[in-house]
Amino acid sequence: MIIVNNKGELWYKKKRYKCALGKNGLTKRKKEGDGCTPIGTFSLRRLFIRKDRIKKITTKLQYMAILPNMAWEDNPKSKNYNKLIFLKKNNSREKLFRKDKLYDLILVIEYNTRKIIKGKGSAIFLHIAKKNYSGTQGCVALNKKDFLKILRFIKPNEKIKITNNF
Repeated sequence: MIIVNNKGELWYKKKRYKCALGKNGLTKRKKEGDGCTPIGTFSLRRLFIRKDRIKKITTKLQYMAILPNMAWEDNPKSKNYNKLIFLKKNNSREKLFRKDKLYDLILVIEYNTRKIIKGKGSAIFLHIAKKNYSGTQGCVALNKKDFLKILRFIKPNEKIKITNNF
């Protein structure tokens, strides 16, 4: 199990990694757009990779290449809320194919993805951090080197626990 605490630490296999969290901290009552990372234990099932930028990866997880038209629906009014979508035009959704490198690796934190509650929060990912580890919109972010190191060992049934108490 991966454990993330409110000090900006991600623990995995007895090793500590620096990480970025939601710019407004952690919450048990996540809402769309609040800038908070949800507290709880979640599955990590889906991995997305910018194959044009990440040439070599070792992982036990199946993954999907990120394509230019891929996005994550973050509009609570949409029937596809908190789901992977393919854009037909340049909509204002959470685009996965970005100019910056933050989404070169995305591991979906399966928050609000089974029985989706509209407005409860969407697009909660483990992704690449900015150089200064500044706060995210609600995701957990690691530097690329650490992310690639962890991906070598993560199993398909692995979980992530985000907590105030660690």
